[in-house]
Amino acid sequence: MAMKITDQNAPELIAGDKLVVIDFWATWCGPCRSIAPTIEALAEKYEGRAVIGKYDVDEGEELSAEFNIRNIPTLIFLKGGQQVGKIVGAATQSAIEAEIEKHL
Repeated sequence: MAMKITDQNAPELIAGDKLVVIDFWATWCGPCRSIAPTIEALAEKYEGRAVIGKYDVDEGEELSAEFNIRNIPTLIFLKGGQQVGKIVGAATQSAIEAEIEKHL
């Protein structure tokens, strides 16, 4: 299951040594809802190897501002505290998986 990422737990996750994938989303966003099953499936598939989580832009604002999120869904890929990738829009599972594999 995808982890719930908040402004409170994000700094510790990002500082870790695992790949972190953050899905910036909102409940009212149709494309966000369309990729939600993909995010859940990938969280299960990469459990223990990567942290895959969801950040609700309506519940928090610090992380959205830090990564200059202007469109959702946006996936940010982080490793060692640094952004290593970004996908804007409802990408396919294979495209998201390719980006994950590139950074593992």
